[in-house]
Amino acid sequence: MNKNEFVARIAADADLKKSDAEKFLEAFVSNVKEIMAAGDKLQLVGFGTFEAKMRSEKEGVNPATGEKIKIAACKVPSFKPGKTLKDEINK
Repeated sequence: MNKNEFVARIAADADLKKSDAEKFLEAFVSNVKEIMAAGDKLQLVGFGTFEAKMRSEKEGVNPATGEKIKIAACKVPSFKPGKTLKDEINK
């Protein structure tokens, strides 16, 4: 499913115009990004938790040269599904 199909589905389920559903989706995604960038987490009970986790520095190998390189520490987005979501998927 692509973004346009998802927006159409939201619009149909929530009885909204497609433009309003797209605004909602854009606002949701934007807010999740801001929350995670600030180091906070967003918990949607029954759905899951969005948060940024810190990945530590590690050593890697350049596949072209075989040379060892350091991969810098960075934040990575993480999503942990909630029990209700897991149960729904595994019906």
